Amino acid sequence: MIPFLWLILLAHIRWVNTADLANVPTSHVLNIFILAGQSNMSGRGGVVNHGQNGMVNETWDGVIPPECQSNLNILKLNAGFQWVEAQEPLHQDIDLGKVCGVGPGMSFANSVLKRDPNIGVIGLVPCAIGGTNISEWARGGVLYNHMIRRTEAALQGGGKLQGLLWYQGESDTQSLEDAKLYRFRLKRLFKNVLHDLQSPSLPVIQVALASSLGPYMEQIRKAQVGINLPNVRTVDAKGLPVGMDYVHITTLAQVQLGQMLADAFLQTQTTQAVLLPIDQTVTSNAPKCCSNFVLDLLSSPFK
Repeated sequence: MIPFLWLILLAHIRWVNTADLANVPTSHVLNIFILAGQSNMSGRGGVVNHGQNGMVNETWDGVIPPECQSNLNILKLNAGFQWVEAQEPLHQDIDLGKVCGVGPGMSFANSVLKRDPNIGVIGLVPCAIGGTNISEWARGGVLYNHMIRRTEAALQGGGKLQGLLWYQGESDTQSLEDAKLYRFRLKRLFKNVLHDLQSPSLPVIQVALASSLGPYMEQIRKAQVGINLPNVRTVDAKGLPVGMDYVHITTLAQVQLGQMLADAFLQTQTTQAVLLPIDQTVTSNAPKCCSNFVLDLLSSPFK
């Protein structure tokens, strides 16, 4: 059943081709942000598993914090390549086969609008897919192509691409080989995105892991913090509250993370010279290593 859901997802992505891009309506979106990575970017805040004995029965509690409420000045590009008013869960029509909840996107957008009321309309482009390894985001792959095509579609309305928000890496903590290759793959990914979108100065704001699916979390975090590309800033999620599955950060943590991402983005607007990584370290006793039944099953057919 679960591999079948993955096939639905892949088919959904593959059916998007360049012909679809011509049908994107003109919009007034001025500030476009890509949201990409895996489940903590997609959003699992408020998602509860009621299953027992290894069974999965997840539901979202429906709680939307004030910081994540809808706003007429925040739009999202939906799965049908149309601009609609953004609302939680942002990825419910993108991260197929999963129960999505609150992510950092709405908190980010509301925080940016609050701190810079003159910025205009914000357009969010959700692209994150839960349980994905960074190797699945390589140039030419399904996920990478989907992200590029959705971004190109968003830009057809005349907007300006303002940033890539990236939160991924939990899946890569399960294998020592993946952990060793992570820095190279991450750096290559960022370079490819900037090149293919013809945006060499695009701010990339990545999140250093708060949790882990395997024993190599610190190797992944070291790779993330050690990225030395001039456009890349890093916000550190370590210490943010993690839910009962020990992998997905909570709703309140997603609110805080969105605000941290907004801080990092707004700093790029006031610092037009060399962009240095941000070190926002908080402490927590949350467990950093565990396994996740859902993500393991979903990713297994493609490993």
